[in-house]
Amino acid sequence: MKAVIFDMDGVIFDSEYATYLSWQKIAEREKLPDFDDVYKRCIGVTYEVTKQICLDAYGQDFPYEKFAKEASLIYHERYDGGRLPVKEGARELLSYLKENAIPTAIASSTREERVVIQLKEAGLLSYFDEVVGGDCVKRSKPAPDIFLLAAERLGIAPADCVVIEDSYNGIRAAHAAGMIPVMVPDMLEPNEEMQGLCRAICETLTEVKRKMAEESVF
Repeated sequence: MKAVIFDMDGVIFDSEYATYLSWQKIAEREKLPDFDDVYKRCIGVTYEVTKQICLDAYGQDFPYEKFAKEASLIYHERYDGGRLPVKEGARELLSYLKENAIPTAIASSTREERVVIQLKEAGLLSYFDEVVGGDCVKRSKPAPDIFLLAAERLGIAPADCVVIEDSYNGIRAAHAAGMIPVMVPDMLEPNEEMQGLCRAICETLTEVKRKMAEESVF
């Protein structure tokens, strides 16, 4: 292990659930069917892919932009200004990596500008050597592009990069990039496919730190 690349939503921040709650309010009001299943299919992908998933589920006339804007307003009212919860063990793991001079990057499907803002508000931006957003690549996860770009910017070979992800598409992308996938489940439980693709599945980032520091499994 020569570098660690993190997804952000659902890994560094408890933001997948925060986003879910924001959308759920609209889904209940509009009586959107099978919302939980549709939302889970949107985890770990870009805005454009999320929009297409919703159009496929609710019809091509579904006013996605209107609902997405409303959900975004709810989200920002609740969580802006550093109020977005940080996942258990995130600060400790990032401190450990910094102390041991292990390069780190964020590779998130969220727009890069938004990623930087959220990391700044939480006081975490200084822990990362590189930040890559979903708008930096043409293909969304499960394509490996975003992880390959992060490794390129770090100057580390993909095979020497650990990727910490919570989503199926993120793990698929890390595996396709020839990296070392580690899943820390958030809203998606690890299935048989994930167990086959991952080097390790850890309940929390605290467990990831322990494995890195004590067991040297990476």
